[in-house]
Amino acid sequence: MAGMDFKIPTVLSSEELMEKAFHRASKIQKNGTNALDGRKKTALAKVTASGDIIVTTLTRYVNSFPRMDKEGDFFPELVDIVIGIDRYKKALGAVNWCAGKAEKLKNDCLKDIRRTKDPEIIEATRRSFYGRLNSYVDRIADDLLFLQDAKNKFRRLPAVDPNTPTVVVAGFPNVGKSNLVTVLSTAEPEIAPYPFTTKGIIVGHVEDDWRKYQIVDTPGLLDREFDKRNAIEKQAVLALRYLTDVILFVIDPSETCGFSREVQEKLLSTVEQGFPGVRIIVAESKCDIMKTGGDRICFSAQSGENMDILTEIVRKEMREVFRRKAVEAEVE
Repeated sequence: MAGMDFKIPTVLSSEELMEKAFHRASKIQKNGTNALDGRKKTALAKVTASGDIIVTTLTRYVNSFPRMDKEGDFFPELVDIVIGIDRYKKALGAVNWCAGKAEKLKNDCLKDIRRTKDPEIIEATRRSFYGRLNSYVDRIADDLLFLQDAKNKFRRLPAVDPNTPTVVVAGFPNVGKSNLVTVLSTAEPEIAPYPFTTKGIIVGHVEDDWRKYQIVDTPGLLDREFDKRNAIEKQAVLALRYLTDVILFVIDPSETCGFSREVQEKLLSTVEQGFPGVRIIVAESKCDIMKTGGDRICFSAQSGENMDILTEIVRKEMREVFRRKAVEAEVE
């Protein structure tokens, strides 16, 4: 599964962009009714071509990069951690500014060339246009480099759909989470890139009648206590808040995962604190090895025991999510 696919074009550096514009202009030669007319037509065509390349290329960049209007949402939060939203908006704003300046400069220059009959003024105006155009583009050199880097980072963001209702699976490593994602999914789970985990994010898709939702395991994120994370990992967990409708927290009471029951319960407590208001289903895994006899649903993804019951519990919760979202949509 690839990262977010935004069809962002390759972002040229300021030098590459100017070279492209001047190279196109250098090939232009127009004939006229006389020497002056030919010179004027050639100058007009050179200015138009070079100016248009800058304007259309920069405008395409601005239109191709995704908008980050909605704060407090999964994707903008993630972009803020990985790329930096303030700097991102500033770069796009600078590129947009340059496109506007280049368009005005081109139009003003074309007017000046059309008005004069002096060949020296024609040439001086064209050269002045080139110099000022280069100056404008040079001023956004850092912004273009930033967007070049941002394009590469966008490609590595996870291909999870923030608009699709989501179950996030949590719990320590080796408690049976990845098996669970496989069994609950109606299709083979896919591994998508995620910038904070070495293994990537595991995404399964579930179809329940007309409802479609995703079930996600984030190895390396919700499998250790918050105070043991660095600042960026903590932010990544916060970003997950905006994606998560239901958490399925898995505890291995047999402790064959390598973590004590006490430590697992402590992690559950920190997840509950970190995701206030999110419905949490707590399930005990590996019931083929050990049953506690408590109130929690126990299952074995390995043997299939109680998987049908757990599947129905998850589906029931997700149906409630769909119902709630439908009500909220009507209110809006």
